[in-house]
Order: sequence, then structure tokens, then C-alpha cells
Amino acid sequence: MTNFDAIVPAIAEALRKRGYETLTPVQEAMIDPELLGRDALVSAQTGSGKTVAFGLAMAPTLLEGEARFGRAGKPLALAIAPTRELAMQVQRELEWLYAETGAIIGSCVGGMDIRNERRALERGAHIIVGTPGRLRDHITRRALDLSELKVVVLDEADEMLDLGFREDLEFILEESPDDRRTMMFSATVSRSIADLAKSYQRDARRIETVSETKQHVDIEYRALMVANPDRENAIINVLRFYEARNAIVFCSTRAAVNHLTARLHNRGFSVVALSGELSQNERTHALQAMRDGRARVCIATDVAARGIDLPGLELVIHADLPTNSETLLHRSGRTGRAGNKGVSALIVPNSARRKAERLLGGANVRPTWALPPSADEVMARDDERLMADPSLTQPIGEDESAMVATLLETHGAEQVAAAFLRLQRGNRSAPEDLIPVNPEAVRKQREPDYANPSSAATKPRSEFGPSVWFSVSVGRRQNAEPRWLIPMLCRNGNITKNEIGAIKMQQEETFIEISESGLDTFVAALGPNAALERGITVQRLPGMPNFNAAPKERPARPPREEGERHPNAEKKPFGEKKAYGDKKPYGDKKSFGDKKPYGDKPAYGDKKPYARKDEAPARAPRDSMAATDAEVWGDAPAKPAFKKPKGASNAWEKSAKPDWAGKPKGDKPAYAGKPKGKFDDRGGTGGQKKKTFKPKG
Repeated sequence: MTNFDAIVPAIAEALRKRGYETLTPVQEAMIDPELLGRDALVSAQTGSGKTVAFGLAMAPTLLEGEARFGRAGKPLALAIAPTRELAMQVQRELEWLYAETGAIIGSCVGGMDIRNERRALERGAHIIVGTPGRLRDHITRRALDLSELKVVVLDEADEMLDLGFREDLEFILEESPDDRRTMMFSATVSRSIADLAKSYQRDARRIETVSETKQHVDIEYRALMVANPDRENAIINVLRFYEARNAIVFCSTRAAVNHLTARLHNRGFSVVALSGELSQNERTHALQAMRDGRARVCIATDVAARGIDLPGLELVIHADLPTNSETLLHRSGRTGRAGNKGVSALIVPNSARRKAERLLGGANVRPTWALPPSADEVMARDDERLMADPSLTQPIGEDESAMVATLLETHGAEQVAAAFLRLQRGNRSAPEDLIPVNPEAVRKQREPDYANPSSAATKPRSEFGPSVWFSVSVGRRQNAEPRWLIPMLCRNGNITKNEIGAIKMQQEETFIEISESGLDTFVAALGPNAALERGITVQRLPGMPNFNAAPKERPARPPREEGERHPNAEKKPFGEKKAYGDKKPYGDKKSFGDKKPYGDKPAYGDKKPYARKDEAPARAPRDSMAATDAEVWGDAPAKPAFKKPKGASNAWEKSAKPDWAGKPKGDKPAYAGKPKGKFDDRGGTGGQKKKTFKPKG
């Protein structure tokens, strides 16, 4: 039983009305009298009651001994959360916690109407809860005044830094008074959180709760190994097997959320989606549907589901493995809250088994390695729930007895029972038939090497046991190495490294030893071609190979017979070529200086000037020119200047041309003029038709 005397009376009364009898370790630490008025850096896992914890811690500073708050004005406390859902959840928690104090709690959250928030700030509030971006926006617009601020709380500080809000946080802290109290809450205190605390906290007290050093005892972790194509089918079977009141499935991307939501909706599940692309109104309706029971499965991304508190959340499924161990703990922390039990199931494909081992080892979690529920196991679990249905044990009511008698008389007890069974099974989605996974590989996972927590699937090897040898078509010449050959064998042969024994590298091939327990799976996975990747093939050997045998070499060339000439014997050997030194050096050539310089050429003035036209020899008259005139035209035969008329002599005399007689005058008829009043061809009047041209002959 917790002593509530150390708590502010109004806050203690609210806790009693809420049904609190004991406080969580982090809440007990925050009401320590030594913490009064001091800064705090608190690390605690999700679901440990951090919101009530910092509400208890800041109450004495805000009320200052008074029972109730006075008139609301400038805010006295500021709580910053990374996401809208978490900020609204913090607001709801503080509203009932401070209900007896008369506190007015406002919100400044991205996605809401900023005008309504500005009007609420103008009316005044004692405590403001918001997200970093919207708070900075109000401060920049002078709508939020932090001059009277006494307490600043950073909830999920590590997540805010991961989301890139460091600059906004620093801006808000710079705008707040220097004498404020600063409390930071984070699941893990990384170096970035420590640097932020060192810059903006004074004499901070470091608080580590017990829940930080160990995993949640109320959460059962299960790692379910599946074949790569069966991820979604395994999720369906897990949902059907547990039939949780509320379940959340985490995906890595928005596209994966939309795809899985459509798939589950088609299978008859009441499902809602929660991702960053949805509006604030849509996200609020989705969460309300989960709280009201109208939806039972929520498909969400990490950012959208940060800090969500869904009542009765019994199952968390990791459809996509998280990126780090901290995210794994935050996801799983959605269940197992307030003393309730929960299951965190990781869907681990064969190709992602090593990644799952690293994540679980980093989170210090030892899961139960198993196969996902098969179709038969799901049906058997349905039968168990049917037999435990309380309606079968309730007495028959008076209004039911008549109809029961009629049914039994008409159809008989067996037929009525069969109809009831069909009705119950028809309301549920049929389970999926999964591809079998090697059970021996799962058994190996159950025997981890606890001396090395980071390797959950490794165990000390004593004697390998019965095995079969195989030959792989790569060796040292092809740069074969175990570091990439072993993962290739596990990936393509559907086995683990514990089922691979000795590896003997040869020059042209590699001998590997496979355990008989995984032999059938290995051979079936390789297929009839027995091929791995990149053209590498595997061949089964009849027994243990001879490791001391001479390595395979290329076949030698047959020796040439005596007298047979070398194929290249007729070619001149390279050594008999003329050496480069025997060539005539370039310096023996005639130098450019021996050439006649350009200045020795006769100047242009020494040339014979062109003869003037008046000094040129006179050309003979055209009528006296002969057909050939070598003195004028040169040695070449001259062409006649004019075309020789038919029947004329070699020289055409001008006098030979007949004189022009001329046209006789006076023979032209007089112009008669155009007739009047008639249209011609061209549309005019008074003219005659144009005479058509006719060629002669």
C-alpha cells in the first residue's frame, strides 16, 4: 500500500477516485522529497506510468502549497510529446489527475485547427500539452508566452530526437525561463539524450527504475520462423490462434500498412489502419474504433503508433522486423501494461533470422522460438474456445424453453448441435495452410549460447554426428570463402549453420559436411538441378572424400611427334627484329636550316608587270579569222567561233547572209474596234472572243 501523504492532497484524491492503491516504481521515485524542485533525467520502459509520474512530480511546483489553481493566464507547465496521439493521451491523463485542482489544460498539436488553439491560449491555460513543431509555431507567432513557465517535461525524448525535433526542442527551451524545472523521460539514455540534458538541465537527478534493467515480465516473446512467401499467412494464423480482444500489427512502411489492411479486411477481420498519411480526424476515429470494440486489429507504422495506449491490447505482431532493439521494446511495450499479460510475436522469415537474433540479443530478450500456428492447431484452439463458451453452461430461460423443445423435436439433438457448430465456425476466417519449415532448425534456436547473448542460435558443438558429404563447384581458384559460402548454403538449402559440419577447401571445389537431420530439407530445397546461386552447383558424394588426393588440374597437351614443327616455327622470332638503336637517328635527316630561306625568293616588284590592254597585239577582224589560228589561240586547234551554216565553206563570209527585206508597209488592215453590247469570255462587255492560238503546220 502506497503512502499518499507525500502527494498533494488534491492529486491524492484523484488517484483514490481512479482506483489507485499502489504506485509503480517510477511513480514512487518521482514523489521522493529529495527530488522536490530539482531537474530529473528519468529512464523507464513504456507502460510504466510515466505520465502520472511527472504529473505527480510537477504538482508541488505548480500549486506552491495551494489546494487549487487561480485564474488561468500564461501557462505554468509545458509537456512536449513526439506525436499527436501521445500528446492527446497525455492531455487525457492530466485532466483526470488534476481534476480536483481546477486546472485548465490546453493542447497545441499539429493537425488540429490552429485558430481554435490560438483562441484557447488567449483565454489562458495552466498546463499546455503539445508537439514540438506546433509549439514552436505558436511561439514564433507570439501566441504562446512562456515567460511564467515553471516546469518543462520532455516525454519520449529519445523518440523526438530520432524524429528530427532537436532544433525545435532547443528553440522552445531557449525561449523558456532559465529558472524552470526540466524533466526528461526516455526509455534509454543515449549519448544524444545525455548531451541535451547537460545543455539544458541544472543539477539533474538521474533516476533508473527497476523495469529498465529487465524486460517486461508480463510480456511473452515468441519468434516464429516462417518461409519467406508465408509471412502474411502466418500473421493470419497468429491472429486466429490467439483471438485477442485488441491486437496491433506493426509494418515498416505506409505501403505495407495499406496492403496488409486490404488483405485482412478481405479475410473478414475488423481492421483499421494507422499511418502518417492519414489526417488527424481519421487517426482519431481509428483509435476510437479500437477502444469501442468496433475494430479488433490495428495495422500501424512505428511513428504513428508511438505512445498509443489501447485498453486490453493483448497481442503485438511484428510483421516487419524493427530497425533496432529500442524500437522492438517500444513496440512490445504496447501490451503487458498495468499488470495485464500480453504476447509479442515476431514473424521471422528464413532470410531475416540473423537480424532477429541481433535485435533480441540487443534488447536482452530471450524469446521462445517456434513455428507459427498451423491450420490444424487453429481449428483445435477454436474447438477449445467453443467448449469453454459460457452460453453452454447457462441455464435455459423461460422464453427459450419452448423454442428449444421445438428444435429438438423437429431436427434432433445431433442436427441442432451440428448447426450450432457450423454457425460458430462460419463467423471466423479460415486459417491458412503454411509451407513446412525444418523443425530441426527451430529446435536449434531453443538452445542458445547464454555466454554470448548476441548469438541466440549458437550452441557449443561437441560431436557433429551422422552426416553426408557434398561437393560444391567452387574452390580457392574462384575465391571461395566460408564467410559467404555458409550463408548461401543456409539461404538456398533452408538449413542453419549448425547443420553444416566441416568445410574443406580445394583448388577447384569445396567439400562440405551436412548433418543427416537436415539432409532431406537441404536436398528438397535445392531441387533437381542442385543449384545454389551464380551458377554454383552441389553434388552429393558417395562417402567421405579423399582430402589428400592430388588437386584437379587441367589436362596436359599431348606431346608432339619427332620432326613435327612448332605451329609458330615459321614466324620470325621476336629477338631477330632490328633493334631500335640501328635505325637512322632523326638528327641525320636534312635539317630545316638547309632549305632555301623564304627571303631569297624574288620580290613582287621584280616580276614583269602586266601588259596594258592598249599594248596587247591587235586581234584580226572576225570575218577574216581562220578556223585555226595558232598564233592567237596557241598550239591547240581552234574551235570555230560560230556554227557553220549548212553548205557553207570553211570561212563564213558576212556578205553571205541575205539582207533583211523588211515588212511591206500599207498591207495592215485598219482596226475595226470592239463590238458593243456583247460579253466576252472574261466577263467584260463590248469585246470579242480571244482568238485561240494554233501552232503552225
